[in-house]
Amino acid sequence: MRIARLVDLLPRPLDPVRSIKLKLGMLLVAAGFAGLSVFWIGIGWIPYATSFTAIVVALATSQVLAHGMTSPLREMTAAARAMAKGDYSRRVRATSRDEVGQLAAAFNSMAEDLALADKQRRELIANVSHELRTPITALQAVLENIIDGVADPATLKTALGQTERLGRLVTELLDLSRIEAGVLPLARTRCNLIDLVDEVVAEARVWAVAAGRDVRFETSLPPEAVAFADRERLHQVLVNLLDNAVRHSPSNSPVQIMAAVAPDGGCAIEVRDRGPGIPPADRKRVFERFTRGGRAAGGGTGLGLAIAHWVVELHGGTIAVLDSAVGCRIRVTLPAV
Repeated sequence: MRIARLVDLLPRPLDPVRSIKLKLGMLLVAAGFAGLSVFWIGIGWIPYATSFTAIVVALATSQVLAHGMTSPLREMTAAARAMAKGDYSRRVRATSRDEVGQLAAAFNSMAEDLALADKQRRELIANVSHELRTPITALQAVLENIIDGVADPATLKTALGQTERLGRLVTELLDLSRIEAGVLPLARTRCNLIDLVDEVVAEARVWAVAAGRDVRFETSLPPEAVAFADRERLHQVLVNLLDNAVRHSPSNSPVQIMAAVAPDGGCAIEVRDRGPGIPPADRKRVFERFTRGGRAAGGGTGLGLAIAHWVVELHGGTIAVLDSAVGCRIRVTLPAV
């Protein structure tokens, strides 16, 4: 550590030079003259013509070979300037295996991450705008009807529904923001899954009736079904899974909630429906923000499964869409501790 600090304190005489190729040339010339000086001190003379020719040949060779070393750096400079203007499509050709090649590969990886983040940012703005526009437009129409003297119960019920939709969107955005910021603490306890599922199903029946969804809930949980988790957050996960299942289930179809206990004390919870299902290509994307996969849109914000994914990961578990002959099948696994 001390040696590294001492090296950092050494002077850098070539810093004012703006070209690495020129620096390499100056380095070779300086090294050549230093070697010739030692040769002259040792034997008292040097072959001037041969020495000068050797230095020139070495300098020319270094300039040719240095081109391949410095071109990735020039490409990175141009790409970084393009990124500053919002163009994340530029990439650097990384063919060497040295530090410059590793830097080029890391730069390309960073560029891909930035491009993905920029795409997600644009999609976030577009999707939030879309989600907000529908209820706001509906509320505006309701208010105009009230001003015109039309304030029947059906109109007020529509206004209430749209207000609730806005509230859900804001709540989910705040939850997602807290999760991403890492300020969502977990208060883990041993939760009885039968009691928790009964509570969530009771709420889901109310939503289903309010939304006009004719579904029935079927539960299958062993008496020893216990999860070591934050009860409130696990409740949120199940609420989002059931909400997703209810929204996409056909009339008079079952929504099933099952659980199993692993030998190591962990548990697995599954929610199944008889809806259109999720295509294999979309099964990972449905857990991204504002993604609904190939399923029909039914008024959801596209945040529920993303929040469920984040909460399950905070618990050290996994959530995935499994193969199913009919409908959709989502499994949540939670570790024992």
